[in-house]
Amino acid sequence: MDEALLRSLTPNVLTVLVRRGADFAAAEDAVQEALVEALRGWPADPPRDPKGWLVTVAWRKFLDATRADTARRRREDRADEEPPPGPAPAADDTLQLYFLCAHPSLTPSSAVALTLRAVGGLTTRQIARAYLVPEATMAQRISRAKRTVSGVRFDRPGDVATVLRVLYLVFNEGYSGDVDLAAEAIRLTRQLAASIDHPEAAGLLALMLLHHARRAARTAPDGSLVPLAEQDRGRWDTRLIAEGVGILQTALARDRLGEFQAQAAIAALHADAPTVEETDWVQIVEWYDELAELTDSPVVRLNRAVAVGEADGPRAGLAALAELDAALPRHTAVAAYLHERDGDPETAARLYAEAAHQATTLAERDHLTRRAARLNAHRNG
Repeated sequence: MDEALLRSLTPNVLTVLVRRGADFAAAEDAVQEALVEALRGWPADPPRDPKGWLVTVAWRKFLDATRADTARRRREDRADEEPPPGPAPAADDTLQLYFLCAHPSLTPSSAVALTLRAVGGLTTRQIARAYLVPEATMAQRISRAKRTVSGVRFDRPGDVATVLRVLYLVFNEGYSGDVDLAAEAIRLTRQLAASIDHPEAAGLLALMLLHHARRAARTAPDGSLVPLAEQDRGRWDTRLIAEGVGILQTALARDRLGEFQAQAAIAALHADAPTVEETDWVQIVEWYDELAELTDSPVVRLNRAVAVGEADGPRAGLAALAELDAALPRHTAVAAYLHERDGDPETAARLYAEAAHQATTLAERDHLTRRAARLNAHRNG
């Protein structure tokens, strides 16, 4: 069973049901039931037209559920619109579905969470981690969003800013998380940047390309993480870097700076440095200052502390870090790194061990554990 195929077809099937009059929450439930049937039956008897099969089964699931409602007569009329047998259209509706989920009746944060769950394929835990909130809180937010759009006709798509935020978070999960969604996020962002005149769409595409260019160097053959400073820059994709820089320069020339353009500028400075020692950390700090003004994000200020530590020395970085909430994710890991750079291996090893216990992924935990073990072995040797 190709679960990746099922995941890729889900947005298209969901769009068909919504277009045919299903409210979003009921359509999503019907599609999930159809996916369960596919997982059970396809290994033994795969359909010739997987999308057509899913559309037909999901629509019937929707009808079965709605016929039990008090508005039986109105909903039974929809049975006449059941998709006919035969191949389904090959149109890709994924990006349109992103816009439909960003409905004006939802707050931007709720629209992002709902889209990540229903279309992006992320789990509630993954979405909660991206938003730095407890999983139970995010589950409630998604449930409220579903209730809000239940029965709403999706004829007023949401705004570009919300869709960009969703694509950004989908890419981040695909780039560093448990599910490989990065390539799909890039594909959809390319479509969006080509279809609208929006500098932040271009900025997001540039950011994705510049990060994706380093992907091959981010892990060792054994799957362990390789920090940016230790990556083999010869493995970076220079074609993607050149494309990303070109797109970014065009966007910046319009003098309508936004969050994604600023992030892309930081990524471009990393990509432009032949070695880690030649990185223009002073300019990177300046871009983080711009980014902090735009977002007021604690995560941005955390990353800025690292850049300050590189530009002005580790003690300056620790001073910047001291201004932030110690409960912030990765705060302990950053403190460990800066103490290591400051020549305090004992404190650094202790903090690396603490950070390993706080890590949200196995790869990150193993990386931090190895850093702690290396420093302890060096001190004891």
